Amino acid sequence: MTDKKNITQLLLITILITSLVTGAVTIGLVKFFAAPMERTVQAGKGQAPDMALEKQGTTQPKAIYWRAPMDPMEIYEEPGKSKMGMDLVPVYEDEVPGDSQPSQRKIVYWKAPMDPGEIYEQSGKSRMGMDLVPVYEDEIVGGVDIKIDPVVEQNMGLRTQIVEKGPLNHTIKTYGHITYDETRTGIVSQKAGGWIEKLYADYTGFFVEKGQPLYEIYSPSLLASQEEYLSVYQNYQQNRTSLNKELLASARKRLTYFDIADKEIAAMEKSGSVQKSLKVRSPFQGVVTQKNVLQGAFVKPGASLFTISDLSSVWVEAHIFEYEQTLVHEGQIVTMTLSYQPDRVYRGKIAYIFPYLQPKTRDVVVRIEFENRDMALKPDMFAKIKIMTGTDRQGLFIASEAVIHSGDKKLVFLARGGGKFSPRQVTTGIHLDDGKVEIITGLAKGETVVVSGQFLLDSESKLKEAIQKMIKAKSPSKKTGSGPDPYQGSGREDEFFEDMESKEDFFKDME
Repeated sequence: MTDKKNITQLLLITILITSLVTGAVTIGLVKFFAAPMERTVQAGKGQAPDMALEKQGTTQPKAIYWRAPMDPMEIYEEPGKSKMGMDLVPVYEDEVPGDSQPSQRKIVYWKAPMDPGEIYEQSGKSRMGMDLVPVYEDEIVGGVDIKIDPVVEQNMGLRTQIVEKGPLNHTIKTYGHITYDETRTGIVSQKAGGWIEKLYADYTGFFVEKGQPLYEIYSPSLLASQEEYLSVYQNYQQNRTSLNKELLASARKRLTYFDIADKEIAAMEKSGSVQKSLKVRSPFQGVVTQKNVLQGAFVKPGASLFTISDLSSVWVEAHIFEYEQTLVHEGQIVTMTLSYQPDRVYRGKIAYIFPYLQPKTRDVVVRIEFENRDMALKPDMFAKIKIMTGTDRQGLFIASEAVIHSGDKKLVFLARGGGKFSPRQVTTGIHLDDGKVEIITGLAKGETVVVSGQFLLDSESKLKEAIQKMIKAKSPSKKTGSGPDPYQGSGREDEFFEDMESKEDFFKDME
């Protein structure tokens, strides 16, 4: 009985010792295999990696922060669970662009010190003889650089275009109306009072040639002048002295002052008698646009009887905006079409640019000359005007759809290759033909800009910029190494919260 009890005790002691040995071995194995994993986690948190990994040449990416899988704006400093109970996703430092600047700054272009719009591709002197100033790339960047996977880039349908330099062709399309050429318009007025015996130009619109009779007038003053002339003329025919010749010339001049033509004087000399009514002839060719006299009426000296305009050449008064007045000049070629004759194009040239604006329409009037031999152009017609400008101006231009209007700023995205894109702030000029826009500052010839899908790039750039601001605000020492929060105490706290609110609204709209 005693032997059986001893055997039982010995068996229990053996089992106990075996359990202790097994437990010790298990703990040792757990610690042995858990050490590399612990070192890997510590390296992911920013701690120094294991020496064995360094000897093998393996680099462990550094996690900057952790974010929720369903909400990129929900970020944490440590791994864990999101508000929805999902595991947080690490964001590594190679996925977030840093704040450090490159060791060598890149010069985009050179500009004149006194005129930012005067840019050059190489260093040198400005028009005023001053040294050109370099403009660096980091001075005109308008956001955060981003990197897109080539597959995603293809799915987004991004299109690019090279910045070109050439003529800044801009067509001013406006309206105008045809009017009389004032230099070819005149008024016929009576020099002596009398009665209109006969009216030849008896309606408005009557076309007269130069020297053609307009009317016949009976005037006592003209009768006296005729009798004086006939007396001197007959006396000169009998006695051709120098004195009689001077008297004849004086009498003849008096008749011409009354607009009596040489034909009427010759008829008087031939008949040898005075005429009751004398014909008054047109001093120029044109169309009677105004008639202020009727047959049989009495007219006073100085009364305006007819207004005659020569329509072989007409004026067109076109209206342009005040910012376009620097693009036009006298002598510039202009094309015109009429609504009832769209297939015919008239060509004229700018004769005069008004030095003041119209008070009601706030635009500038440009006077254009057109030939009108066939009388197809009639005064007060409306016409479509095209003024070709920019053929003598050179500059940079891109597609207007490449420009993103963000408040007071205008941005474009540069394609750097390898899926990298950089925002760039630009200054634009006038809009050109074929959907182009002039670039005054911000770009250089030969750079590649995105013309389609840039709004998605802008959203991604702003998202990364907002994340960087949040990282700085939460842990400035981890991001910059040292230094205060750029928002705290600088009066820009509201800017940070505005960015946060706008991003939250953005994701709410997406949901």
